[in-house]
Amino acid sequence: MRRLEGDFDYIVVGAGTAGCIMANRLSADPAMRVLVLEAGGNDNWIWFHIPVGYLFAIGNPRSDWMFRTEAEPGLNGRSLAYPRGKVIGGCSAINAMISMRGQAADYDHWRQLGLSGWGYDDVLPAFKRLEDHFLGASEHHGAGGGWRIEAPRLSWAILDAVGDAAAEMGIRKIADFNTGDNEGISYFHVNQKRGRRWSAARGFLKPAMTRPNLRLETKVLVDRLVVEQGRVTGVRFMQNGEMVEARTRGEVILTAGSIGSIQVLHRSGIGPADWLSPLGIDIVLDKQGVGRNLQDHLQQRAIYKVSNVRTLNETYWSLFRRGLMGLDYAFRRRGPLTMAPSQLGIFTRSDPAFERANIQFHVQPLSLDKFGDPLHRFPAITVSACNLRPTSRGTVRLRSAKLDEAPMIAPNYLATDEDRRVAADAIRTTRKLMKQPVLQKYAPSEYLPGPSVGDDDASLARAAGDIGTTIFHPVGTAKMGLASDPSAVVDERLRFFGLGGLRIADASVMPTITSGNTNTPTAMIAEKAAAMILEDSRR
Repeated sequence: MRRLEGDFDYIVVGAGTAGCIMANRLSADPAMRVLVLEAGGNDNWIWFHIPVGYLFAIGNPRSDWMFRTEAEPGLNGRSLAYPRGKVIGGCSAINAMISMRGQAADYDHWRQLGLSGWGYDDVLPAFKRLEDHFLGASEHHGAGGGWRIEAPRLSWAILDAVGDAAAEMGIRKIADFNTGDNEGISYFHVNQKRGRRWSAARGFLKPAMTRPNLRLETKVLVDRLVVEQGRVTGVRFMQNGEMVEARTRGEVILTAGSIGSIQVLHRSGIGPADWLSPLGIDIVLDKQGVGRNLQDHLQQRAIYKVSNVRTLNETYWSLFRRGLMGLDYAFRRRGPLTMAPSQLGIFTRSDPAFERANIQFHVQPLSLDKFGDPLHRFPAITVSACNLRPTSRGTVRLRSAKLDEAPMIAPNYLATDEDRRVAADAIRTTRKLMKQPVLQKYAPSEYLPGPSVGDDDASLARAAGDIGTTIFHPVGTAKMGLASDPSAVVDERLRFFGLGGLRIADASVMPTITSGNTNTPTAMIAEKAAAMILEDSRR
């Protein structure tokens, strides 16, 4: 086994959104030697940078881990593709680019769970430090940070009309989803800069790579953590067919995400002993919470045919229009090639009994049978509603001890009565939205789930299982909690319970999922974690 020369102060496992930010912040001190390990390669492919490139990056083994869920009972036995970024920048290099913090109450709930320092007033400064927001510095936003946020660079008449329909239902129009309360109608702000995707690698990792104290190793598979006398002292990884060991005199920080960080821990013998022992893995620490508490946003992907208005479907099937689209992007950095997967957002309540918005609509001027398929040949839009705070909980666990075998991912969608009820109400809300007077000149016609699906709870819950799909927001598999909680994995400073020298600083530490897209909250977690790590190092 080869060993990297010298000892590092910090070893960061995973150069996704969290890892890029962590690398930038920790290496800012020239006295600190930082090693970053990434399984993917560099982002030297054009489709990592043109926003619509997610169509080519997701489902491509060059950029995606190509995971799948287990067959899900709540989805009527279906298995879903479960994309995860496999490149520097991680999911921020292939995701929807939507800048969304969630709701202030999400973080205040974390504080109410006993996690001091994680209320909204506590995390807002971290959000602002990250940002370079097109609206400029304000009480809500920051300027000059590495995380560029801009307004979308195109609009669609049909999406404007859907927004007007939501207003006819009594939902307010707002200018910004990221002021603490996102209930309302607006276009999503996006992580782009002048029409190009702005990933965490572009914003944080690459600017730091000029520092001599920062070392990045790509195309490595981290096998396990090195644990000696109750402390993590290094990492072993496979690179070019050779096992390599790196040592730290400080800490290892896992930033490989809600799937990847769990795989590393389990292969290291850290997790539920009853899961790991049958795989022949020696138990280092029986930690029952590692790999449990998986939460994800499931959307009910409704499709409506429309008339008398343009959608992207027609452009897709016209070579002439596709040519114009390419020219518009080449010369102006505008048009459909700058599109995020979803443009219009609507946050509302599936039932007035909820104290705050509990469902999120992603509205798209296009339709297809499933991701990766060609667009439909008829004009249509997709109106997807997701439950923002699901009560179902799933698991991530190893299938075997083999380094290159995909894990078992079982989100356990729609496992609770509440989740099934919210899914049914979300479809009802979608139908109500599409029946509003302002939309009738476009003759919306329900294509999916279809007019044959009844409006009773049982029919709609079954339909939700048929049309439900992930929005790729797995969190919570190494949750932050109190020492008195046997299912907690890390404390409020993200230190691993039961092992020294180890922290986790990615989406896996969320105790409960945030009310919206999860990439920006993950960035905040890394920003806050880096500040805590540096603070602790000075004590």
